[in-house]
Amino acid sequence: MPELPEVQTVVSTLAPRIGGARVRRVQLNRTDIVSPMGIDLAGRMQGRTITAVDRRAKRIVFTVDDCDRFYIHLGMSGQLTLAAPGAEVKPHTHLVVTLDVAGKAVELRFRDPRRFGGVFWLGCERADGGLGPEPLTLRPATLAKALSHTRRPIKAALLDQQVIAGIGNIYADESLFSAGVHPLTLANMLTIEDVSRLNRGIKRVLRRAIAARGSTLRDYVNADNAPGEYRSKHQVYGREGEPCRNCKTTIERIVLTGRSTCFCPRCQPSPRAARSTAQKQARKK
Repeated sequence: MPELPEVQTVVSTLAPRIGGARVRRVQLNRTDIVSPMGIDLAGRMQGRTITAVDRRAKRIVFTVDDCDRFYIHLGMSGQLTLAAPGAEVKPHTHLVVTLDVAGKAVELRFRDPRRFGGVFWLGCERADGGLGPEPLTLRPATLAKALSHTRRPIKAALLDQQVIAGIGNIYADESLFSAGVHPLTLANMLTIEDVSRLNRGIKRVLRRAIAARGSTLRDYVNADNAPGEYRSKHQVYGREGEPCRNCKTTIERIVLTGRSTCFCPRCQPSPRAARSTAQKQARKK
């Protein structure tokens, strides 16, 4: 948290407001949130113009004049919001960038209580380092090829940002439910039909979450300080012990690669049960 829908929502609320804004002042309250260490962030940003705000995976990417880029990663608890100068500054606000927007001062504030996020200066490099393809434009054949090379459970593969970029715990669970795939199914054992369903499920879930401005569980808000509304639409994530909205079976929870994983045992049959059903159907034919 936040994942692709939340980051996209922050970008969508930021970009129209600060595109073309000039940086008046940079106040860095913690130097250890900036990478590479020792870089003069204020010196590099002062007087520059923000020409674009984009998203790459879970990264909020800023482009300034002369092609320089930096990105902010929200980590677990990060918030990137706009505020008027003089408005109350919340604790754990590590960076305040004062912008000139059409002659008026606006503050861009980065707050991160748990400090898993940060600011990463790229220079003229792209923000793609170590990232796989974007899920919203991913083709089934590309996903199938990536999954065919790993024997990890599919849930673990979806969390690997080199396999597919931008998906985290929430939307991995929700996408697998949408596709009817059990989280313990080995990635390289998925059929072409499974991968096609999963590809459609990922896109469907992410688009619906973006339309609802993402999921607020605790800290996440968009750039206007508004929470997301998708949490109420979660099918399985965070719903252990509750009835499945589809079949009324009790939602179960396991821990997979150290992450809480929720699923419906009926809508997402275990790999063994799925194989048994497929074999029975084949014999009938």
